Amino acid sequence: MPIDQPQPTATTAGARAHARAQEQAAHDGGFPHRPTVPAAAADVPGDVVWAEQVAPGGYAHRVLAAGAAIQLTDLDGDACASLLLYNADMPWERLNVADTVKVQWQVYTATGQLLLSDQARVLATVTGDTSGRHDTMYGTSAQARNEQRYGDGSPEGPCPAGRELFVLGASKHGLGRRDVPPSISFFQGVRIDADGRPEWLGSAGPGATVTLRTELPVIVLIANAAHPLDPRTAYTSSPLRITAWRDRVTAPTDDLWDATPEGRRAFENTADYRKGRGLPA
Repeated sequence: MPIDQPQPTATTAGARAHARAQEQAAHDGGFPHRPTVPAAAADVPGDVVWAEQVAPGGYAHRVLAAGAAIQLTDLDGDACASLLLYNADMPWERLNVADTVKVQWQVYTATGQLLLSDQARVLATVTGDTSGRHDTMYGTSAQARNEQRYGDGSPEGPCPAGRELFVLGASKHGLGRRDVPPSISFFQGVRIDADGRPEWLGSAGPGATVTLRTELPVIVLIANAAHPLDPRTAYTSSPLRITAWRDRVTAPTDDLWDATPEGRRAFENTADYRKGRGLPA
């Protein structure tokens, strides 16, 4: 626009019209990473507290109470849900993927896995899994790597890096780049072969789900970005659905509580923390 012509945002009315046009463009698909809110699922067994559909290359964040169920759904078969969890009351306590796999003697995620913090407490439990294709070893993508592979890795660009999306989500909760640790990824599988090399498995296909149960009040950060080991030359990602509802925490009467001695100790630490903070048992 020539500089001698008035700018469309030069007046309050013009700025308002411009902003509302941008919002409509997002609804029409002009902003590919905008989250959308799906209708509440009829088959959810409790009060829905979070329902969101995360676009390819998008992110989501929420604070949830202890005893919430979170179901992630890979709608079209190319989602990659990288997850971070923080203690909502003390966010310096956060998901420790290394301890999660080391303490439980298992690097591969499945139903029954406990997502442990760096304080040996259970932040969440995997209560359901129809995918079986996950990764606890390679984290999420970085901007420099995406720039090298795809030509861009910025969060507002066409090929967002997962770490940059996490930084945006973390900032909404007073956290910074240094507060983003290694993450766990769902729906894109990696295995280690007999020679110690990573083997890319990809997804289990459309409709796969993972269900988690929060054991403490948590900040949830999710980045839906292409996995760093995805061998496809094009940046590949598809929508992710998140549905959360009120459930309950794991109790000593649950089979999972005593499934392993390591898990029992982690649950005891968690219950002790909840009791001291006056949270529901």
